[in-house]
Amino acid sequence: MSADRPVILVSNDDGVYSAGIRALAEALSSVGEVYTVAPEREQSATSHSITLNRPLRCWSVGARRWAVDGSPVDSVYVALHHKELLPRKPDIVVSGINHGLNMGSDLFYSGTVAAAREAALRGIDSLAVSTPGDNDLAMVGTYAAQVAVALLEHARARSRADSAALWNLNVPKGPVHGVRVTRQGERIYDDMVEVRADPRGRPYLWIGGPTVRHPTLEGADTTAFDAGWASLTPLALDQTRNDAMAALWKRFSTNGD
Repeated sequence: MSADRPVILVSNDDGVYSAGIRALAEALSSVGEVYTVAPEREQSATSHSITLNRPLRCWSVGARRWAVDGSPVDSVYVALHHKELLPRKPDIVVSGINHGLNMGSDLFYSGTVAAAREAALRGIDSLAVSTPGDNDLAMVGTYAAQVAVALLEHARARSRADSAALWNLNVPKGPVHGVRVTRQGERIYDDMVEVRADPRGRPYLWIGGPTVRHPTLEGADTTAFDAGWASLTPLALDQTRNDAMAALWKRFSTNGD
């Protein structure tokens, strides 16, 4: 390991064998020492789940590559606390490349974003990377590597008192105009519960409809993406609604102050 090259931890929710994580690791290897720790299989839409009710197992699947039989958050947690997997605390964690977008309300469900969030909760700058499923992964990986380098340089200029940063990057099909810094937009999915029967006649359910739409909102990740820009959204770890606190204080304060 070279002392002047950053250590980069790569994870995802599509699984350690996915094409997206391989493309991301390959692209990032040109700028840092890359270590991959990811779920053994796809864990999409697992959000920030962590495994507490059974033992976890991890095993090597190649040089600097490990599989974990758990969630994306499990994978990052294990990587950061299992001394055999990483030589030192990583300079940045990059999660992806996700097969499908993560914008708007997707952020609440995404295992890709959750893996990055777990690192940020542990004090490490992190980046989630997503793209349409039929995009050029080598192109997206190269783009993500460039953004990661820029964010590392940006992070060095921050005050050490600042909390770790969490960023969300969505890359459209090329040619990409560039990066726009955006806010979280909205994605609206069909609400549906479909009841079906298995070959033995027993009912089972599929939830969620097949279509998604979003309104055009100024400055939103969805709007930038539609216009051919990669959207880079800084996300907060503190979900407190500060604008609502004063009204709630008046309502629930015992002395009315």
